[in-house]
Parts: sequence; structure tokens; C-alpha cells
Amino acid sequence: MQTHEEFTPEEQALLAPFVTNTDQSTFVLTNLPEVIKGALFSRYSRSTLGLRRLLLKEFIQNQESAFQAIQGHSNETDSNQSRLAIERAQNFYDRILDGYGDDSIGELGGAHLAIENVSILATKVIQDARIGGSPLEKSTRYVTFAKKVDGDYLFYKDPKLLNSKHRDTYLQINRYLFDTYSQLFEPVSEHVRRIMIRENGVSEAAYNRSVRAKVFDSIRGLLPASTFTNMGVFGNGRFFETLLTKLQTGELFELQEIGQSAYQELAKVVPSFIRRSSVEHRHFQSFQKFSTQNGELLQQFTQNHFSEPPAPTQELVRLIDYDQDAETKLLAALIYPHSNQPLGQLRDSIQHMPYEEKEKLVQAMVDLREHRRHKPGRALEMPFYTFDILGDYGMYRDLHRHRTLTQERQLLSTRFGYNMPVEVEDAGVGAIYQEAMRRAAEAYETIAQEFPQEAQYVVPLGYNIRWFIHINLRALMWLVELRSTPQGHDNYRKAAQDMFREVQKVQPLLAQYIKFVDLEEYPLGRLGAEIRQEAKTGSRR
Repeated sequence: MQTHEEFTPEEQALLAPFVTNTDQSTFVLTNLPEVIKGALFSRYSRSTLGLRRLLLKEFIQNQESAFQAIQGHSNETDSNQSRLAIERAQNFYDRILDGYGDDSIGELGGAHLAIENVSILATKVIQDARIGGSPLEKSTRYVTFAKKVDGDYLFYKDPKLLNSKHRDTYLQINRYLFDTYSQLFEPVSEHVRRIMIRENGVSEAAYNRSVRAKVFDSIRGLLPASTFTNMGVFGNGRFFETLLTKLQTGELFELQEIGQSAYQELAKVVPSFIRRSSVEHRHFQSFQKFSTQNGELLQQFTQNHFSEPPAPTQELVRLIDYDQDAETKLLAALIYPHSNQPLGQLRDSIQHMPYEEKEKLVQAMVDLREHRRHKPGRALEMPFYTFDILGDYGMYRDLHRHRTLTQERQLLSTRFGYNMPVEVEDAGVGAIYQEAMRRAAEAYETIAQEFPQEAQYVVPLGYNIRWFIHINLRALMWLVELRSTPQGHDNYRKAAQDMFREVQKVQPLLAQYIKFVDLEEYPLGRLGAEIRQEAKTGSRR
């Protein structure tokens, strides 16, 4: 659609680098720093001007905005000048953001943050911040973690522990776990190659990749939580403000260190959006006080009333709570936008409707789904389920990445045991694996007496952790169907399957929505997916 605005040739020339067109009603901003885009949109919400006219009038042609100095620099000298210009113009942008918007204005600008050489333990805290951010972490499945740099493995060396009597214990157990991880790679690879026969038509490349993935899946349980990994995080300003505040108030020194360095770098790109996460800002200091007092209160209450040891359990997944009226609420929410009746009246009517009629509607809607990417509407967010899960930390890392849910975890420890990977046992190296896990538990108990938070670093990924998930049916459908696919890790596949079975027991009608759950077992694991990927690649050549 043509725009109603008119721009002179001179104005079109000024706008051309920063918008995809100057004559249509729909366009995209280009080549603008985040601070300008955020301030522009915040001003836009309270102006009668179109965005391009606003960009011209209040930014490009406004000397106070320092627009020309901020944008368009390419070399190092220009980059430094741009940074200085942003600093000089900061009061201008802060005034716009404070005057024309609330916290949501922080969602109008974003940044790509790389965090390298960060422990696996710390990545979970970073990924806890869910809304507004998209984290991506280096996988334990496709690359080895046995690499050494300057003669040592890559793991976090916590300064608190290195300056304590536990220094040698900490360093020795981490290095021993990496040594064992390296030692087991070849014998487990030989065993996997014996049981995963390469059949005719399967390329050598696809076969080798699937073998390596299976081996890494089998031995990843030896990696300590201190293992260094890399992360990429894209997020909006509001997300980063929350994340930085949480990191800088964290109990672990590593978290505080990451938070401070991330603040320094993000302040070069989205300074106006993260200013309240500065340790000197009153909002940060207020939150730090609140967070400390809240943690101390809950810790003391727990010690006073819940000091008894946990009841023994072998359950991987246990359904703790679910919505007893889920069917009624779901059907009423489905019908609501197609009717003119109040929600309460619809629920009353559905409660008195014959079960066969309700079943017929659900079945008809389920039949419409042809694959798992056919997502039903938001009415499926009405039913909820709460699961208590006891699984290994490696599995937790995979399931933790699902963001449309509520979850809380307990401290990582060696007190809930571990499961022996069948591939390791069948390869004849089970005793070596067990000895490594035994020594890790011994080191953990020694360190945890004085440093319960820092002791988590020595816990291998194969040890179990307890956490709960509170999730709606729509999110559960996506989680279960994705995590039960054949190429998934055996452990989280089992968890996804068990979550489905738990729902199926109590609400078989609604469980039908989880249509593409895969309940089979696949000894070949990743191989099928590699074969399909090769076929896709070949068809595009």
C-alpha cells in the first residue's frame, strides 16, 4: 500500500540508508544503532508523525541527537568516535525513553551477546532468563571436550576454591574426569561401531557423524559442571537488564564476573536499556537487598521445617498436579471466539454436554494435525500439569531450554545417584566410569561441607538432579513431540515419553492432542536423522 506521506528528493536521499523504502506503508529500518531504534519507536508511540518523518525531524536533522556522529562508522577510529558520540547524546536518549515509555520500551532494541569460556553450570543461570531472549549453547553431542589449552583442560577454576584448602581436590577431580572422558572415547566408539552396522546406501560421512554423536552422548555424563562451553545470546534490552541484574547478584563469583563483563560490553550497544542494571543504580541496589533478604528468609525457613532426608524414589517423572476441569476449560476456550456467550456460561453448558459430543470435537481437531508443526490455538494453554523429575544433569540441560513453562531446580549434587550408560557398560569400561563417578562424589562431599554452591562445579553431568516443571498442554505437546523424536538423547526421550504417559493416564481425551509422540526405542539413535539430512542435501545439489 502506498504511503500518504510525501518526501522531497533530498529527504528521500537522507532516509534511503535507513529504511527499505520511502513510498510504501510497510518498511523495515536498516543500518541504525540499537539506541536510535529504541528511542525512535518509543517516541513513535506518542506522535502523529509517521516513523520516517519522525526519524528525519527528531533524529537525522536534530543536532542534539548526535545522529550523524553515532551511525555509519566503520574503522576503529570512527568506532571510538561513535562511542563518544553515544555517550554525549546519552541524556537525550534517556530522556526520550523515560518520557515516552515504560519498561516495555526496553523491548524495542536488542543485541547479540557472545559469552565464551563459561562453565556449563553458569549457562543454566543465563538460560533461566526466558522472556525476550534466545540463548544457544555449544552442544556436547557434536564436538569433543577433551581439548587442552596450555597443557590443561578447559574448565572453570573458581577463585574461592583455589584460595582454599580444597584447591588440590578441586583441580585433581576435574582433570581426572576429563582424563576418563578422553580414555573412554575409543573403546566406546569401537563398541558403537560393532552394534551400529553401516548398511548399504548409508554414506560414510552420515555413519561417522551418527557414531560420534552416540559416543559423545554415552560419555558426556563424565564431564564436570565446571566444563567450559560457549554461548550466543540474542535478547532485547529489557531481557538483558533483568539478566545482568540477576547475574551480578548471583552467589557464584563466576556469575558476578560474567554479569559485570556483559554489562560493560552491552553498554557499548544498548546503554539506555540496561542502565538500571548498573551496580551503582538505585534500582539494582534495591533489588540486590531484596534478593539477599528473600534468599536468607527461605533458607532459614527450610532449615527449620524441612531438614529430614528425602524419601527414596526411582521415578524419572511423576505427575504431581493437574487441572481437574481441564476438558471443560479447554473446550470453552476453543468455542469462545466463535460464540457471543460469556466464558462462564460456555463452561456451564459444556459440563452438561454428553461426553460423546466433546470427544467427537476433540478427535476431529486432532485429526486435522498432519505433523507436529501444526500447533493448535491458545485454548490448549488452559490445562496445566506439574511434574516432579529426577534425571541426570545432562538431560536437565536439554529440557531446560524450553522457555514457555515454569521450572525450578535444586542444587546440583551427587546425592541422587546416576545411571550407567548401557553403551559404556557393554563396551567393557563400566568399572572405569563407576570409579570416576565415585571419586567425583567423594570430592563433592568434601567441598560441599564448606562451599555448597561452588561444590556443584565438580559434579559430573551424569549425576541426577531434581527439578519440577509446571506447563500447559500446548507447551507440553511441543516439548513431548520434539524431545521424543528418534534423534534425541535416550534419557530425555524417556522423560518426554513418561510425561505423555502420565497425562494419558489421567486425561486420555486431551492426551490425544499429543499426536506425534514417538514411544519407540531406536538403537541407531542419530543415524536415521543423518541419513535424512544427507538425502535433503543431495536433492538440493
